[in-house]
Amino acid sequence: MQVFIILALISITVYTLGFGITLWKEKQKISALAVFFLTLTVIVLPFFSIL
Repeated sequence: MQVFIILALISITVYTLGFGITLWKEKQKISALAVFFLTLTVIVLPFFSIL
């Protein structure tokens, strides 16, 4: 089950990062920075889980 969770988090991170890059290329810098912050949160948050 942990492998499934890790794969899901990696896929969500890659998708979100790609969306941020797309926004950056479309000159929507503030939105891209918000998405990059969301990506960083997705990467860091599992390390603070109680499980």
